[in-house]
Amino acid sequence: MSVRELRLVVTADDYEEAVAFYRDVLGLPEQASYSSDDGRVTILSVERATLEIADPGQAEFIDAVEVGRRVAGKYRVAFEVDDSAATTRRLADAGATVIAEPVRTPWNSLNARLETPGGIQLTLFTELDLK
Repeated sequence: MSVRELRLVVTADDYEEAVAFYRDVLGLPEQASYSSDDGRVTILSVERATLEIADPGQAEFIDAVEVGRRVAGKYRVAFEVDDSAATTRRLADAGATVIAEPVRTPWNSLNARLETPGGIQLTLFTELDLK
């Protein structure tokens, strides 16, 4: 058996706002979109997807590092971006709530935490050089 794609499916009450936020503001390219009498779906793509599984202790540690306290629920979406500080400002200007400004982590990345207009918690991270 071989898994070829990880697809995160988000049900958004405000479909247009969610598509505009992720496609137009964050810059995820549109792969496909479909509509029927029952509704619409847009598939956006990223270069690579991973599945990160953490136990409760590690999840609490990550929240402590990025935010200073436990704030994430069971699911959180993380995007690697070229400049997490600039992307945080751009997403905040587009309606995201900044939970925590970018902070350098013990694993040498610059991470910020936001909540999207649709209520999804995001980590934006930029890997820093090991210099």
